[in-house]
Amino acid sequence: MSRFLDRLSVSYAKGVIRWRWLVLLMALLATLAVASGGRFLSFTSDYRVFFGEDNPQLMAYEGLQNIYTKTDNILFVLKPKEGTIFTPEWLEVVKDLTEESWQVPYSIRVDSITNFQNTEAVEDDLTVADLVEETGGLTKAGLERIEEIAQSEPVLAGRIISDDSKTTGVQVTLQLPTDDAVALNDAVTFAENMAVEIETANPDLEVAITGLAPLSNAFPRASIADMSTLTPLMFLIIIVCLVGFLRSFWGTLGTLLVTIFSVMVAMGAAGFAGIKLTPPSAMAPTIILTIAIADCVHILVTIFHEMRHGKDKREAIVESMRVNMQPVFLTSLTTVIGFLSLNFSEAPPFHDLGNIAAVGVVAAWVISIAFLPAFIAIVPVRVKAVAEGKSSFMERFGDFVVAQRTKLLVGMGVIVIGTSSMISMIKLDDRFIEYFDTSMPFRVDSDFTRENLTGVYQIEFSISGDGTGGVSNPVYLAHLEDFSNWLRAQPGVVHVNSMTDIMKRLNKSMHGDDDSFYKLPQERDLAAQYLLLYEMSLPYGLDLNSQINIDKSASRMTVTLDNVSSNDMRSLAEEARGWLQKNAPGYMDAEGTGAAVMFSYIADRNIKSMLMGTALAFVLISLSMVVALRNLKLGLLSLIPNMVPAAMAFGIWGLVVGQVGLAVSVIAATSLGLIVDASVHFLSKYDRARRERNASPEDAVRYGFKTVGTALWVTTAVLVAGFAVLALSTFSVNADMGLLTAITIAIALAVDFLLLPPLLMLFDREKATAPAATAASAAE
Repeated sequence: MSRFLDRLSVSYAKGVIRWRWLVLLMALLATLAVASGGRFLSFTSDYRVFFGEDNPQLMAYEGLQNIYTKTDNILFVLKPKEGTIFTPEWLEVVKDLTEESWQVPYSIRVDSITNFQNTEAVEDDLTVADLVEETGGLTKAGLERIEEIAQSEPVLAGRIISDDSKTTGVQVTLQLPTDDAVALNDAVTFAENMAVEIETANPDLEVAITGLAPLSNAFPRASIADMSTLTPLMFLIIIVCLVGFLRSFWGTLGTLLVTIFSVMVAMGAAGFAGIKLTPPSAMAPTIILTIAIADCVHILVTIFHEMRHGKDKREAIVESMRVNMQPVFLTSLTTVIGFLSLNFSEAPPFHDLGNIAAVGVVAAWVISIAFLPAFIAIVPVRVKAVAEGKSSFMERFGDFVVAQRTKLLVGMGVIVIGTSSMISMIKLDDRFIEYFDTSMPFRVDSDFTRENLTGVYQIEFSISGDGTGGVSNPVYLAHLEDFSNWLRAQPGVVHVNSMTDIMKRLNKSMHGDDDSFYKLPQERDLAAQYLLLYEMSLPYGLDLNSQINIDKSASRMTVTLDNVSSNDMRSLAEEARGWLQKNAPGYMDAEGTGAAVMFSYIADRNIKSMLMGTALAFVLISLSMVVALRNLKLGLLSLIPNMVPAAMAFGIWGLVVGQVGLAVSVIAATSLGLIVDASVHFLSKYDRARRERNASPEDAVRYGFKTVGTALWVTTAVLVAGFAVLALSTFSVNADMGLLTAITIAIALAVDFLLLPPLLMLFDREKATAPAATAASAAE
């Protein structure tokens, strides 16, 4: 079988050399044809893309938004550098901003302290009016009255006005077209320009912008920022590495062309498939650039090695294809398996990343075994002959490993066990605001909001009554009030918005503003009349549709949280539902939902879903190794260096960082396909030495270091550099994934160099079979 594959590889290589110009032309035309699909690529601006259509948290959230006014919003946050917001000057700014905010594209509602619909009793009438109607004639007493009302009103305090009265917000509710990036960007950009104008006109005022609309818009902005900076940076690193390692202009150019063509094919295929780019999938070009180099380096290093030892260029190409065809195919196959396993992920953007990267890896393999040898056969490559008797660094390193194999085996075993044991220190936590680093304005403004005004995470409940008009039932209101009070007492809760606060205020106003009546009405008809009278008095755009459904059978409760962990958020949502099931009528049972709740579950759900994907990838990769090596013992031994690097990397991460989120759920699967590469190439050369040269395990190890050692550390260095570049991403999921993968790949090389050879020399003691064919005879 080995002789057949060698002869097939030799025949193929000779064919490529013979038809080199045709191969180049066909490769170029095919690349351009597939790459033309890139014109269909676009970015999605919907954060919901991180959740599958059957995600229960997403379904619950969409169900709530179908009942009430949608919660896509922009929140302007204003804070004077000195003093409180309750001065004529700053209230005028808030009032002007409130009025101008109606001009934000797709705005349907604006809320602030100035247009808060304050209720008062005037004789026997209920008066509903803006809390701040005019600012010019406000006296000190008038300002104090406005501040007192704002701070005593639960709808405002802790949500629209800070406890210290130094920060306020103007909230704009939007009705955006579904997943329309242009409409979203128009609305957010309009608001950002307004903020700039306000700060320019008022140098002593700080203005920030946050909300779900800026969150959604931050995703495509992060994608574009990463693609425009990280991909060129990776391209520069590749050029520097290749020039330094290969020391060949034509070898560097050929590799660059292979990587560029691979990216073009992958992104063109994504365009034809209708994939919309997200921050994770936008990293595919950088990943493909990194991975595509490996095949080229192995082929080129062997070509240059053979040329330095006296073979002409065409003979060197044929020999390189003979010894590299199988391992290059196997490494590409295992990498594809690893990336395709991302289709088990709960987050569709990782499906896209896996599929795009897999296409890129396949393209890199095809182009590297077709275009690259044809290109090298045409260009005038020159290399210096190596001096006779001079040993390379890798040969000397191989001698060291053979001599110190027992010490290395024991030492590496201790290190593996020690580092892997620290996995228990890792804590799972996901906070979607922190997906973006502090170079993103959305993150900076959200942190400013949390520190000065209110929380940025929310849990929402749609709590049903006992049928039409059920929200006026005193029993319903009493349980709703108890639930609100229970929530306010929970750690991390900064505000609870409940319709019971409106009902208590109305009851007080309908009784001559007597504070003793600031309580829930005790009669259903009376409560219903209060609501009707209040709604009839509200101006356009400030109705109760955002809080009460059309037939008055359910109300919405919004719980705002501080910067709590995803575990705490899930716990609160589950405990809240448990409280309702235990303490309220059955019809009031409600599930906590919202964007923050959805993201708090995604990492946990993703890890569980990826367990099957990672297990399947491991089985398929292991079988591929056994079949390709045609040696059960070597195949089983290969599992050790392929399993321990990820465990060691997670252990180091647990010790140094201690916290992981969404990125951790995909690292094991993707890195598994990558870390196999080094062991595949080393084992391939080791096995070839055992079969073709009848070498002892010790000599086969030396042969492996001599023939493939340089290529392995070169490709590993490029892979580590490429994934380390991702650590510079403005999107923390990408940054964590890149850094953790880089650590895993670096550890994998150390394991393949220091642990795998001692294991081979310990367990592979049988005599080598008689040489099936020498390299020379196989090439004939």
